Amino acid sequence: MPLPATPRLGFIGAGRLAKCLAAGFARAGYAVEAVTSRSPESAAQLAAALPRCRAFSDAQAVVDHADVVFLAVPDDNIGTIANSLRFPADRQDSVALVHCSGATGVEVLASARAQGASIGGFHPLYLFSGDDGDLERIAGCSITVEADVELAALLGALAHALGCEILTLAGAQRMLYHGAAHYAASFALAGLAEAVEIWRTLGFDEAQSLRALLPMMAGTVQAARAKGLSGALAGPVSRGDAALLERQLAAFETLGADHAMLYALMTRRALSLAGRRERPPPSMDAMTEATQATLSRAFARSASAT
Repeated sequence: MPLPATPRLGFIGAGRLAKCLAAGFARAGYAVEAVTSRSPESAAQLAAALPRCRAFSDAQAVVDHADVVFLAVPDDNIGTIANSLRFPADRQDSVALVHCSGATGVEVLASARAQGASIGGFHPLYLFSGDDGDLERIAGCSITVEADVELAALLGALAHALGCEILTLAGAQRMLYHGAAHYAASFALAGLAEAVEIWRTLGFDEAQSLRALLPMMAGTVQAARAKGLSGALAGPVSRGDAALLERQLAAFETLGADHAMLYALMTRRALSLAGRRERPPPSMDAMTEATQATLSRAFARSASAT
C-alpha cells in the first residue's frame, strides 16, 4: 500500500522546529494527529494549538497514529529513538519516518526501513526563534529533502505547503552542507557578537550596539538579495581604500591575536568577493599584502602564546 497523498502527520519532539512545521502543515490542510516530547508540557501545548491533535507519552504511539512521522529531536537522539520504534507488517510501504536534521544522513533510520517503512530527511534552512512569527517568516526559505522518489514527492508537497523552496542532497554531502549553513545563521550571530564585544570597549552596551548594528545587518541581507554577494560588498575593501584598511588591521592587532586573526581572515574573504567583480579595485594587491601581513603576525603571536 503506497503512502497516502494527504497523510496523517505526527511529531516526535515538540520544540521550535516542530511547533512551526506542525502549525504550517495544519494551516495548509494536513492533519497533524499525534505529538510526543520528552517534556509532556511541551507536547500538550503543541497538541492544544492544533485541531484534532493528541499528545502522547511515548514515541511509539505517534507511529501508531500517523502515516508520516517527523523526528524533530537533537541529532544524538535520532538513532536511539528510531531503533526503538516498531512498524507493523500490515503498514509496510504506507508509513514513513523522517528526521529533520541537516547534518545526519538518513541511514540512521535504517531500522525503520528494514521493517518496510520509507525513510527520509526534511531539513528547513531556517533559524527558528520559537515565536509565532516563524510561521510567516519561513515562507520563501529552502528545505533540503533526502528520500526515495515517492517519499521525496510527498515531502516536496509538504515543503511547498509551507511556501518553501526545495533542495535535494545526498547523505554523504550533509556534513559540509550543514556546516557551511552556519555562516548564514550561528556564525552570523558570532560575527555580530564580535562587533558587540569590540564596541563594548568603546563604552557601548549590548542593547545600544544591537540597536545600531541590526538594521545594518538587515540592509546587508537586502542588498545581497538585490545585487548578489560581490555587488552588495561595502567598506574599504569594496572601495579599494588600502590605506584605511591598513589602519583598521593595525587597530585590530592592538586587541590581540584572536581579534586580529578573525578580522584578517574575514577581510581575505571580502577581498575574494571584490575580486569577482567585473572591475576589481585597483589596489587589490596592496590590500591582500596588508591582510596577509596581519594574519602572519597574528598566527605568530598565537603560536608563541601556547
